[in-house]
Amino acid sequence: MYAIPLAATSFLFLVFYLIIVPTLQCFRDPKGLRRYPAINPVAGLTNLGFIWEAQQGFRSKKLARLHREHSVIRIGPNSLSFGDARAIKDIYGHNTKCSKDVFYQTLAGTHYHLADVVDKADHARKRKVLSSAYALKNLEDWEHKVADKTARFIKGCDKACTAPLAKGYRPECHDLTFDYRAWTNFFTLDAIADIGLSERLGFLDQGSDLVRAEAMDGRLHQVNYRACLHSTAQAQSSIVWADKWYKFNQRLTALFSKRFARMWKLSSGWNDIVYHRATQRLARYNAGERLDDFFQALMEDKNGKPNNLEWGEIVADISIMMNAGSDTTAIAMNNVMFWLLKNPSCLAKLHEEVDAALDPDEIVAPYDKVKHLSYLRACLDESLRITPPTTFGLPRRTPPEGASVLGRFIPGNTTVSMSAYVAHRDERVFSDPETYRPERWLGEGGRDLQPYMIAFSAGARGCIGRNISYLEQTVLLASIVHRYEFALPFREWEPTRWESFNLGPGPMPLKVWRRDLSSELGEKVEM
Repeated sequence: MYAIPLAATSFLFLVFYLIIVPTLQCFRDPKGLRRYPAINPVAGLTNLGFIWEAQQGFRSKKLARLHREHSVIRIGPNSLSFGDARAIKDIYGHNTKCSKDVFYQTLAGTHYHLADVVDKADHARKRKVLSSAYALKNLEDWEHKVADKTARFIKGCDKACTAPLAKGYRPECHDLTFDYRAWTNFFTLDAIADIGLSERLGFLDQGSDLVRAEAMDGRLHQVNYRACLHSTAQAQSSIVWADKWYKFNQRLTALFSKRFARMWKLSSGWNDIVYHRATQRLARYNAGERLDDFFQALMEDKNGKPNNLEWGEIVADISIMMNAGSDTTAIAMNNVMFWLLKNPSCLAKLHEEVDAALDPDEIVAPYDKVKHLSYLRACLDESLRITPPTTFGLPRRTPPEGASVLGRFIPGNTTVSMSAYVAHRDERVFSDPETYRPERWLGEGGRDLQPYMIAFSAGARGCIGRNISYLEQTVLLASIVHRYEFALPFREWEPTRWESFNLGPGPMPLKVWRRDLSSELGEKVEM
């Protein structure tokens, strides 16, 4: 009897709340945001516009195209994207008035970790706890662990080696034996688990990412690490833009989409991976083990005084360490190899620089020998520029009184952001931005570009793991290009890419074979 009136009332309420109210608000335009062009026709009305863009797989690429004509793009009813790299200082700089957006609160669990904590004082407290562990002076402590992972990577690469590729020929399918994307991820996962938790995951040894996970009830099970991590990011990044509706949309997508149901199930596997790592490391700590890793820094300061953090906060910080501490660096490692193989002249220059620094029989490059190689660093930085691992615009919120961004007054409590993919294509800063050209980072010109490189974000909220990432990238790339030659499936080959929070490439199957350094050295002597 009451079913039809109730259904009709519910329908009318939804129409009013989801369509009429946003439309009236858009035309009333209290903040004056309607003057900015929108990413799509409905972005000014509802966040569903940006959610739709997220389903297309590479929203930052569309933003880059639009920003070639417009310095500011409206990406939501209350959200603006900036395309002028000079806005970096106003949005992300040390003296910015902006704070982290409600976006981060939406994705946070019961406790904040270092990346999603919004309160500036709380962030400073958390960063102080971890700063000693991430300090540059600890490079020597990390280096032997990175060298160990590099040696294991090389062992796997040696097993995949084939006969040299004849000049002018493309690899046979059966010779594409090494998935560089997977193996660089095995490398970074093994490395961060060892550096952060003194745990050996063994992915490089087993050639897969099958790992033990633990549910909150103590049940142990096996999952694939990367599938759980990447599915979590893909599912969250698809719907998080409508922050007030996040939990509802999470349940809705799980109910009506098999694809999302699978991703949310894998997401629970990610939580179990983190929980098992945390409980196992805590057991070692309680047994009296005092190890030189990040977990120790969470538990005690450098003088042995307990930090007395809540368990939920410790688990949250382990989660972001195992996530951000592995995936972005793995993407960077994969990308730089791709760009070098696409640009043989750059690879030849890198070979020359690395070969001059290392002995022919050196297998793992000592960091002291390669850390100051300028062209090696330029190759890494240019890859981080042209394909930054984290492409989405990290959202910030203007203060209640508003703020100035590039001389424009932006009303209070407005979300502002800049995609690294967009910023790194600002032709006022980076000439010929679609060309991979490491030389742009050399000399004084390279130093002038550094303020506009935001692959690691910028300001007080910049990536705390930057030093570790460069250490891993530098040692692995130098070791690999010194020992091997690689070939893409064919000259025009391009990876598939999907943007969640990071711009994740798909598999990169390569042909690999050993370099003959003795003959190459002989040819140079004869010349």
